[in-house]
Amino acid sequence: MKIISWNVNGIRACAKKGAFFDYIDEHDPDILFIQEIKALEEDIPEELINPRGYHSEFFSAKRKGYSGVAIYTKHKPIKIIKGFGVDKFDDEGRVISAEFESFICLGVYFPNGQMNDDRLQYKLDFYDAFFQYCHELKENTGKPLLVCGDYNTAHTEIDLARPKENEDVSGFLPVERAWMDKLIDEYGYVDTFRHLDDREEQYSWWTYRAGARARNVGWRIDYVLIHRELLPTLDEAFIQQSVMGSDHCPVGVTLSI
Repeated sequence: MKIISWNVNGIRACAKKGAFFDYIDEHDPDILFIQEIKALEEDIPEELINPRGYHSEFFSAKRKGYSGVAIYTKHKPIKIIKGFGVDKFDDEGRVISAEFESFICLGVYFPNGQMNDDRLQYKLDFYDAFFQYCHELKENTGKPLLVCGDYNTAHTEIDLARPKENEDVSGFLPVERAWMDKLIDEYGYVDTFRHLDDREEQYSWWTYRAGARARNVGWRIDYVLIHRELLPTLDEAFIQQSVMGSDHCPVGVTLSI
């Protein structure tokens, strides 16, 4: 099963460039999670609903043109869950989940904390509330989780091109990086890409400014994390840096599940 996460920075814009359909035709994911759809569900064009044999579900922010997530899946899940029961976060359309027989996968657009201190606290509060929800979800269902998406945090110095210049910038602050440590050391998640690949210069996001992508001055802020119980099923983890259409590129895994 190939599971992909991609922040498309506007699903209609990505489709208009041809990038969205080109991507699913070429890479044929079993499950594709999308972040930043930036569209109300009623404004999503018909051709983006259930295309190419996929079943799609969308969870939009209440604010028009902002945030929002989606899932495209070839495999019918037991159920789709939109949000996680906290209004101040669900109003921004940040989480969509699919439960299958042997595991649950969640696509998440984590908040960006760069705007101001209030948004940084909002981001940290989101981490707290969301991963408590994940813990309870695992306890209640007995199923391991896969949590993928735009985490908006680079974990270690290898995960961004210029760590020293950004050590005081949200996205690489010690308190944010500590949360990534906590997910791995205390919550029992595995960073699938780093489990298999320790190369430098493997990024998933580049600013549009100053030709950053052409020079590969980027950040790795998109992740697929899995519970350790799923580790024996992990065949491949990858970052598809050559895929265009957004300021992010897709990241994903292949699981023998």
